[in-house]
Amino acid sequence: MTDCSEYHIVIPARFASERLPGKVLLNLAGQPLLQHVWQRARESTAESVLIATDDERIVEVAESFGAQVVLTSADHQSGSDRIAECAALLDWPDEHLVVNLQGDEPLMPPACLDQVAALLDERPDCEVASLYWPITQSDEVRNPNAVKVVTDSEDRALYFSRATIPYARSHTNLDEALGAGIVWKRHLGLYAYRLAALRRYTSCAPTPLEMAERLEQLRIMEQGGRIAMARACEFIPAGIDTQEDLERVRKLMKVKHYK
Repeated sequence: MTDCSEYHIVIPARFASERLPGKVLLNLAGQPLLQHVWQRARESTAESVLIATDDERIVEVAESFGAQVVLTSADHQSGSDRIAECAALLDWPDEHLVVNLQGDEPLMPPACLDQVAALLDERPDCEVASLYWPITQSDEVRNPNAVKVVTDSEDRALYFSRATIPYARSHTNLDEALGAGIVWKRHLGLYAYRLAALRRYTSCAPTPLEMAERLEQLRIMEQGGRIAMARACEFIPAGIDTQEDLERVRKLMKVKHYK
């Protein structure tokens, strides 16, 4: 994998999180959660790192720690929509590569940001790139919150699902299937987009499979888009959705001494 420095990272951040309102501004090891995410992004080789938000409180805090911030509409349904508006406001050309880094991922390895951008840069046959991690526990295979991806012989995504895919029909249970070498891949929600594809994707209405699974990446595939996949070069810890997640990450950061 070669380096890809000519890409942008946009961090979509909203205040009105359903399960943990205002989470991006909550204190984490003496700093706002969002600042940790921004710092991880700044440790990558990206050409620029921006925060896109619809809330003046986030603008004020982000600017206080030195971030470049773009104020966007409050009407967006997803971070992808927010990033598309940010790119339009900045008049970025269609050929730019943009990485979507969620604002609740304070433990994101910077190397994975560079990896997903380089993966897309190296795959002209694909419009989007993303990463996965092998699943080794049967409980995780069953968990609908652990999104699974199956890929083809050229590591392009075939389908994403909350269901157990592939279905191990010839085995009596999942532990047996794992022991027999069947591989399940957990999708990690880190994306790199060719900006032209992101603009096309966000201009369309939600699609049937996307609505059924509640997975927005299926809209890309239903439109005929191709998503390049690769195993993450480092493990990516789960982000923060709940108060329990916040406490878990606080403990991890004490051990790892993140700043």
